[in-house]
Amino acid sequence: MIKKKSLSQEDIDTWKNYIKDPKDVSDKDDIRKDGQTNYHRFKYDLHGFTLLDANQKVKEIILSCVKKNYKEILLITGKGIHSNTDKDIYLSKDFSKLRYSIPDYIKSDLDLSKNIISISNADKVDGGDGAIIIKLKKL
Repeated sequence: MIKKKSLSQEDIDTWKNYIKDPKDVSDKDDIRKDGQTNYHRFKYDLHGFTLLDANQKVKEIILSCVKKNYKEILLITGKGIHSNTDKDIYLSKDFSKLRYSIPDYIKSDLDLSKNIISISNADKVDGGDGAIIIKLKKL
């Protein structure tokens, strides 16, 4: 067996600097369909959140993404097929599901809505009916 050479301090420092910001390694979630990178999409999964917790998290995400100059946000809401609202006659079957309530919440909050260009269902490849795309304004 060949004994490995010990690394020089210069090599160690070079490696540490590289792993802090590897510019030549692209994020697979940050690649557009046409192959271009630097698209600036933030992705977050809201499965398991209550309506109140989801609304608070969405507000936090949108305000943070605006500050960081993201162009869009992909929110995974789920389709609501495992929701237990069918058993409670006092709950709206649609409004209690995140995929319906999140857009309404965003539109009703002035701090959020002023930063939004559009809210739409995601393409099938991004989650279809179980996800929404929020396009952000440039400030």
